Amino acid sequence: MNHYETVFILNPVLSDVQIEETVKKFEDFLIKNDAKMVSKENWGLKKLAYPIQHKKSGFYHLFEFAAPGEVIAPYEQEFRRDERIMRFLTVKLDKHAIEWAEKRRTRQKAKA
Repeated sequence: MNHYETVFILNPVLSDVQIEETVKKFEDFLIKNDAKMVSKENWGLKKLAYPIQHKKSGFYHLFEFAAPGEVIAPYEQEFRRDERIMRFLTVKLDKHAIEWAEKRRTRQKAKA
């Protein structure tokens, strides 16, 4: 199992319920395909660096998970099919990135 991190941006015109449904949809997809969720974060509404689909902001979410490599292609295909997703990026984490993500999570918990 490899470690991955996905950041995705949801359309800012969605309601809270629609955002929760979308996030749950992708989390369920991963769990159904034998992935283990390590962390998920809601970064909230943020201003975009440049307009996407004539929108100047979007709701950012981060998933960190461990999954078999063959899950990623269908997972990303789901992102492409969902009109509520404006952008997404999935990266495979190496050992240094995994350590950094762990430190970041502990800092976040210390703040809260």
